[in-house]
Parts: sequence; structure tokens; C-alpha cells
Amino acid sequence: MADEPLVLGIETSCDETGVGVVRGRTLLADAVASSVDEHARYGGVVPEVASRAHLEAMVPTVDRALREAGVGPRDLDGVAVTAGPGLAGALLVGVSAAKAYAYALGKPLYGVNHLASHICVDQLEHGALPEPTMALLVSGGHSSLLLAPDITADVRPLGSTIDDAAGEAFDKIARILHLGFPGGPVIDRYAREGDPEAIAFPRGLTGPRDAPYDFSFSGLKTAVARWIEAKRNAGEEVPVADVAASFQEAVTDVLTRKAVRACRDEGVDHLMIGGGVAANSRLRAMAEERCADAGIRLRVPRPKLCTDNGAMVAALGAEMVARGRSASHWDLPADSSLPVTEPHVPGVAGDPYGTGPRQVPGPAHDHDHVHELSRKNLYET
Repeated sequence: MADEPLVLGIETSCDETGVGVVRGRTLLADAVASSVDEHARYGGVVPEVASRAHLEAMVPTVDRALREAGVGPRDLDGVAVTAGPGLAGALLVGVSAAKAYAYALGKPLYGVNHLASHICVDQLEHGALPEPTMALLVSGGHSSLLLAPDITADVRPLGSTIDDAAGEAFDKIARILHLGFPGGPVIDRYAREGDPEAIAFPRGLTGPRDAPYDFSFSGLKTAVARWIEAKRNAGEEVPVADVAASFQEAVTDVLTRKAVRACRDEGVDHLMIGGGVAANSRLRAMAEERCADAGIRLRVPRPKLCTDNGAMVAALGAEMVARGRSASHWDLPADSSLPVTEPHVPGVAGDPYGTGPRQVPGPAHDHDHVHELSRKNLYET
């Protein structure tokens, strides 16, 4: 294992400051600092609050991850960071920090895609990904079906949400039911006490003429909201557990039905599910049942690796190093709309370790010794 790439991963696309350390496909550390409590009173993530929380948490979280991994910063073979998609300000904090660490340590920098990282994290749980991999990614910002022949270079979108993402719908229904934020865990908890067949909520985009792999949860959200409103206007008590169970059943039914269909249509005999909503107990159970019936092997990471974390970024970074993918420019941007078709943002052709002139923008100067002193002071050991 000592000859496998050792990579530090930094994830700041939303409200989690995640830092992971991975050697090859082995997880050594997964440190997370969450600002979810600071957003709870607003009923959702506030970008400026998230960015400030990342600034405060970054250095302590990196130090904690390295300490848990039992490695020194100079032992690293590279630094990976989520370059997008996500909240622009939050991404910028992570990208800036990763550049600082990589430059100070003299290590290559790898800007990677958030969604591709959610797929790659499964390697830490179940070993090397099959090629191609069929992935269903469901979170607060994304509901996507992706085919990945090569997780480091070739990720193909088959379908995505046309309005609300699944996790976003969970948050909105939880707010209507006065259950707080985030909505996913609390709805899952209430749903266990409810009847999933109590209320016949609609299944969006499941008609014969609808796009087979796209998702829509806005109509479902509206239908649930109107049902609740009608009960309240009539002075009747809202059966929270039944609403939660029936709503959750509608979401998971659509997600799993389309994912299994995609596997069949593409001739893929396995399905990987990732993203925050993949921690949902009903989604896991229904996916397992339907995949078993269809002869499809299901791969779902443990819940902690489904939510945003630095381990997933480190996992994809380690795969980039192992496959000899080019490092990123020092002027790597934070791209809030980075397409999933770009698993990573590469460097200059023929300059895989970022030593070429495009790596440091601006005119040359004669005081590079200042930077060398800064490197020495930052990491003397």
C-alpha cells in the first residue's frame, strides 16, 4: 500500500467543510466540519454564511484529517479539491486553500468535479468501480443518472432533474410540515411510523411519452403542499407520518424505477447510488429490492460517505494520480456550473505537474525567494 498515491481532498461546495486523506483506494481520514446548525434558522443554506464557516473551519479541519491519517503534509502525493459545481463563494474558499497547501508543499493540484467525486467514493467502500459504472446521484442540488466508462475522464449524463432536485423537495416538504432543516433525515424518521400507501401522490415524468431518465419533483412538492393546506383549512389534523411516508414513497419509486430502466437499456449489470439522499433508508431498501429482481448488483456507500465529504474528493484525486492524469493550473477557477462531463480540470498538455508558465499568471518577478521562505515557514517538518 505504501506505493499507492496519498492524496488530501478538500470539499466546500455547500455547507460542509470536508477534508479527507486517501491512499489509493483506502480511506485514512474523513474530517468534516458542518455549518448546518447556522443555516437551520433560515430553513436552507445561506451562501455567505457557508463561505464564512469554511474560512473558519478550513485549517483546523485539514490539521485534524492529517493527524487522524497519521501522515505528515510532505508525505502527500497531491492535493485534490472540488472545483465545481456548487456555491461560488463556498467553492472559492476550498480552491484557494487547496492552492495554498499544494504550492507550499510543492505538490500537484487536482481540481475535480463534485458529482464525479460522489461516484468515486464508492471505491473506498466496495473496491474498484466497474467500467462502465451506472450511477444515480441524488442530493439537495442534483438528481442525475450518469454513465461513467472512465470516472477520471469520461462521464456521460443520461438524465437529470428539470426542476427541483430530490433533496430540495425533501427540504421544502419538511418546512411545510414544520419539521425543520435539513428535511431528508427528519422525513425519513417520521416516514418509518407512517403508511406509504395512505396518500396517492403523483409520480412525475413517468408517462409513456416522458423523458425516460429525467426527473421532476416540483409537481409532487406542489401536490403535497396543497394536500396539507386543504387539511389545515378544513381544521383537520395533518397526519405527519403518513404524509412523510407517502411523499418519500413517491420520490424513491421514481428514482429507483428510472435507475433500473437505465441499467437495462444500457446493458449495465450494476447500479451505484450516491449523494446525500442515498442515505435515505427507504431509497436503499427499494433499490435493493428492485435491483435484486432485475439481476442488478447494487453498490451504495455507507451513509457518512453519501453526504458531502472530503474523502470522496481525495478518492477521485488518488485515481487521477494513479492513472497519470494531468494536474490543474495554478489559476484553477471555482466553477459553480462545472459540467459533469468534466471530471477534472486539467493542466497544460505536456506539463502534467503544473510547472509551466501558465501555472502562475502575471508577469515574472525577481523575488521568488519570498515564496520559498513562505513554503519553508509553513511546513518546516
